[in-house]
Amino acid sequence: MNALHRLRQEATRDSSRCFGEFGQLIASIKALSSEFVLVHSRQSFYRVRVCFLKALSQEKPFTCEMMSGMALATGRQQNRSEVIGSRSQPQVTTSPPQVTIAMQNTLQLAINGKPHTISGSAALMTLSDYLRNSLRLVGTKIVCSEGDCGACSVLVGRIHDSNTDTNTDTGTDTGTDTGDIDYRAVDSCILFMYQLDRTHIVSVEGLGDEQNLSPVQEAMVKCHGSQCGYCTPGFVTTMHGLLEHRPITRPITDERNIHHLSPNNNDVGESASEGHSFDEDRWRIGLSGNLCRCTGYVQIIDAAKALSTQDVPSINQMYPASSIRSLFDSVDSKPIAITDQARTVFIPKRLSDALAILAEHPDARLVTGATDLGVQHNHGRTIEPTLICLSEISELKHITVTSDHVIIGAAATWTDVLDSTGELFPDFADVLRRFGSPQIRNMGTLGGNLANASPIADSIPFLYAVDAELILMSRNGQRSVPINQFYQGYKEYDLQPGELIGSIKVPRMESNETLRLYKVSRRRDMDISTFTAAIHLVLDADRITQARIALGGVGPTVIRTGDTEAFLVGQRFDETTMQEAGRIARTEITPICDVRGTDDYRYQLAENILLKFFHDTNSDRQTVTT
Repeated sequence: MNALHRLRQEATRDSSRCFGEFGQLIASIKALSSEFVLVHSRQSFYRVRVCFLKALSQEKPFTCEMMSGMALATGRQQNRSEVIGSRSQPQVTTSPPQVTIAMQNTLQLAINGKPHTISGSAALMTLSDYLRNSLRLVGTKIVCSEGDCGACSVLVGRIHDSNTDTNTDTGTDTGTDTGDIDYRAVDSCILFMYQLDRTHIVSVEGLGDEQNLSPVQEAMVKCHGSQCGYCTPGFVTTMHGLLEHRPITRPITDERNIHHLSPNNNDVGESASEGHSFDEDRWRIGLSGNLCRCTGYVQIIDAAKALSTQDVPSINQMYPASSIRSLFDSVDSKPIAITDQARTVFIPKRLSDALAILAEHPDARLVTGATDLGVQHNHGRTIEPTLICLSEISELKHITVTSDHVIIGAAATWTDVLDSTGELFPDFADVLRRFGSPQIRNMGTLGGNLANASPIADSIPFLYAVDAELILMSRNGQRSVPINQFYQGYKEYDLQPGELIGSIKVPRMESNETLRLYKVSRRRDMDISTFTAAIHLVLDADRITQARIALGGVGPTVIRTGDTEAFLVGQRFDETTMQEAGRIARTEITPICDVRGTDDYRYQLAENILLKFFHDTNSDRQTVTT
């Protein structure tokens, strides 16, 4: 202890010496990259320094063995670090589960134009960890580790193969292969490497070079859009992503099939390359997934408004699609199976392969967008040992619009759902715009939201109220289940072993149908719901002929209020009727108290929401009549 006391006294007199020695230690540890994996974080450095001081106090050399004995905790939520541990220590490895399909064991992708082959434990890393820790591309920042702040935003470009984009229901070729690659901003902190086979990732380092800033970066400098700079790379990449896509004005026509909409698709509006400046509202919505705590947003929006697609080269111009495609010309189309010490992930490329794998591993966790799984991973929660990633299966991404239904593939992203059905279901579109940030909507899927089975899921009340059906698929065939019969309890549903949600069949509405969706949350945008409601009425003059009401956040599942619906049928559509319906509705729910609201608050919401529905829709009807 005397040695430690002397060291502390010396450090007090000359702190630079102490930190200088510690800096030399860290430099030495970096040099031992073949022995250790070191991920910088405040707590891990603190613990290493404590161990270093103990070694000095005991007049012992600080060794690699001492570091491996530190038993630093894993899990980013506790210490924002990965593991410091010896690679040379014996590792317990597991053999991949046996599957009869021939598979490969590597991912092929490109990062800033350069090819990368990923295998083993690297394939189960998050993209942000791989960029920062494996490639030292530290421009991508990590703050929240939950996909909320946007500091980790990067662009992911996906190649669409028209020969695989055939709708199995109609036989219509739905490929949108226009030659370009579709780039979208995503949150890399909750995106796993195994979701990125045959993609091109562009980080902030790939948008400029050491000598020249990109036009977006130049605008941020000129408009004083950066102060501490920590959030700036995320803003820059998101702005580039927005400039890849002009505002879409898409007429609704029957028998359309939309799959991975391309910015250059003639069906979705003009090309982004023709030059167009977004208005302020467009920029504010597009950047809603990026947070800034010091500069404020005025200067950032000013920088964005100064840009147009004529000023900024597209990513396809910076990285020609033909060059990126050529990197994958020799890539095998077989499914992929990758195993590390604890987990195996299967990445099928076709639906038939996915169903075959699922049949052999019915307890496997299905992954598409991973917007929830990524957060669980970052919180240090245990993830199932077997995963099946469905993000490569084009058959699950189709969105088909017919004269009486919209059929949405379970793996279609929220962005595609919003773009292709917003005019058909405007209230649902409004909910989706509040559902999450653009980065989350570019990753998350409708099927994932349903399978997560949350009683406050924002999509379920809508699907209940319109009487949607789920198409469930397995190796043995498929079956249709009304969504109102699908959920059987909290996180329990009618999904048999070996089955997955293949698509959602949503009826189109007639002119005499009225639908309103409501979401109550503590924050208007990008917040978990306290209470949700979907109210659907069919009117004949002033009489209610049909009623469907779904409420969320008031029980273990989203519920239909059967007694309230039965009361409404045959009644006049007036204020007195809806007041009485509200009183009945509150008797059909069993809310709880939690951090988002009390049970009394939810009881009152359930009663009041029906009266609000009357005033909202009655004013619309009076406007039309007038």
